[in-house]
Amino acid sequence: MPDTLSVALYTPTPEQIAGSQMTAFREQVNARYGLALADYHALYQWSIECIPDFWAAVWDFAEIVHSRSYTQVVDDVTRMPGARWFKGARLNFAENLLRHGLDRTGDGGGRVALRFRGEDQAQRSLTYVELTAEVRRLAYALRAAGVQPGDRVAGFMPNLPETVVAMLAAAAIGAVWSSSSPDFGIQGVLDRFGQIEPKVLFAADGYFYNGKRHDSLGKLRGILSQLPAIEHVVVVSYTGRPELTDIPGAVHWDEFLPAEAPELAFEQLPFDHPLYIMYTSGTTGLPKSIVHSAGGTLIQHLKELRLHCDLRPDDTIFYFTTCGWMMWNWLVSSLAVGATVVLYDGSPVYPDTDALWRMADELGISVFGTSARYISAQEAAGERPAVAHDLSRLRAILSTGSPLSEESFDYVYSEVKPDLLLGSISGGTDILSCFALANPTLPVVRGRLQCRGLGMKVEAYDDSGSAVVGQKGELVCTRAFPSMPVKFWNDPDGSKYRQAYFAHYPGVWRHGDYISVYSDGSVKIFGRSDATLNPGGVRIGTAEIYRVVESLPGVADALAVGHMLNGEEQLLLFVKLAGDTVLSVELKQTIRDELRSRCSPRHVPASILAVPDIPYTINGKKVELAVKQILAGGEALNRDALGNPEALDHFRGLELPSE
Repeated sequence: MPDTLSVALYTPTPEQIAGSQMTAFREQVNARYGLALADYHALYQWSIECIPDFWAAVWDFAEIVHSRSYTQVVDDVTRMPGARWFKGARLNFAENLLRHGLDRTGDGGGRVALRFRGEDQAQRSLTYVELTAEVRRLAYALRAAGVQPGDRVAGFMPNLPETVVAMLAAAAIGAVWSSSSPDFGIQGVLDRFGQIEPKVLFAADGYFYNGKRHDSLGKLRGILSQLPAIEHVVVVSYTGRPELTDIPGAVHWDEFLPAEAPELAFEQLPFDHPLYIMYTSGTTGLPKSIVHSAGGTLIQHLKELRLHCDLRPDDTIFYFTTCGWMMWNWLVSSLAVGATVVLYDGSPVYPDTDALWRMADELGISVFGTSARYISAQEAAGERPAVAHDLSRLRAILSTGSPLSEESFDYVYSEVKPDLLLGSISGGTDILSCFALANPTLPVVRGRLQCRGLGMKVEAYDDSGSAVVGQKGELVCTRAFPSMPVKFWNDPDGSKYRQAYFAHYPGVWRHGDYISVYSDGSVKIFGRSDATLNPGGVRIGTAEIYRVVESLPGVADALAVGHMLNGEEQLLLFVKLAGDTVLSVELKQTIRDELRSRCSPRHVPASILAVPDIPYTINGKKVELAVKQILAGGEALNRDALGNPEALDHFRGLELPSE
């Protein structure tokens, strides 16, 4: 019997492979360097052996807009952290994303840049020319307000067109953008923005979720009372037009923007000039503030969007995300390609569970991005998008946030569309990009990510720090890459940065995921290694457990943690039950039997307990470490980073039986 993991569920046609941008890039590399790279595997190997040549080729293929070219691609690819990229170059991130709105000779400016769809069915569109005009006005207003290069501009905003405009305007003048979703609590926002002290804060009066209007102004008042560094507050009227007299210094968006503005002068900045400040989840301590460069973000995103996702100007791309998740930043970079970007604000299952598929049908979405959790929930809800909707334009589905199970692969190809590229992708806020992702020239193998990203020397390390093939190990990257963080904020000697990624393997990036890299170049993700279970000294990735348990009838969700008892780690499994299911002796035994047969005896929990809910971060990731802390008698910090913080309360004082 063949290994089910090696079953190809989709294979691109020879015509699709030949017509892909990946193939065009490979042919360009062959011509430029006198090579004969025959396929992706050869191209990948060259990209990690000849890293400076590879990134120089990406710079040219992506047609990076710049005012001054570089004198050196990278000084030392073995120096991590600290490698310097594209020395001497001067560019502007926003200018690259608005290139189509600035092109007076082509027709790109008339294409739709942004399509917005709200949960309340509000719709808006902006062409590239209109988007550029809005950015010009806001950039002028920010300069008039005294914002200088390096100043921080923050957004406490839903996923609106104004959020994109604000980010681009900040980037245009060299300011640093940072964002927090409006469903964060006051303390969660303060934990983030309090570290970076923004000069300007953009906020909306509220947002919609699950059919309800949620006010943001009460939170805004609480935030401003403890952030004295903010000099200007700009409020977008999204759910109404409130009075702002009791919010010091606040003005409405349309009052802040001038009616007219001169031609936009994009600040020309070094490649490593800060662009974004992103944050770790902050569920077990104060969030780390990660500073990402304009050039590194731009060139990495263009590599991933154009080569790995084959994104083109005639595509319409959507990712279900808030403005606080890195996938928002990744999605917005699609503007540099000239594609149409769909922004959605609201619940993905309102007014019904197929709301996003209906939107994909109506807007002709060709690249649909979501989370693994959403796909598994769609399967559980019995949704059959292929039957209910016209998805003829849909050519790719991208999934991230957590490992995509084998069953979810099957579901997509049986119930969504049989002839699309299902790209399970994996990277993180830490690098604002991907280590492993999609590929238009390779088959989709059940349960696996198609390939490691070009230029990313990703390996799986065993306990001794040796690379292994076909075995589970730590995800590491052994050579520098342009989208590595510039630094952590308020980390002058770089000690926090080094501790986060380089303490375990000096000079090697350790990401905190368990992976296997297979001989065909495909990758499997097993979940976070920093939440790894270690019963009996054998390491277990939690994703392996979730895949089995959450596929069982009556189990809606699950969470696995390790708990020390008498000096040994015990595996505890918490389940959220579906409907009127009860955690019977029979169901417990079924769970144990399935884990034993489909995984191993080491995966069988010592105890199985029912809880009413499983805690998640606002970005949709399970909160394992915080639960582990609570069970050990500690306190989970930064509850405001959670989408459902009340779920943590079920674990406090919980009696843990020995079964």
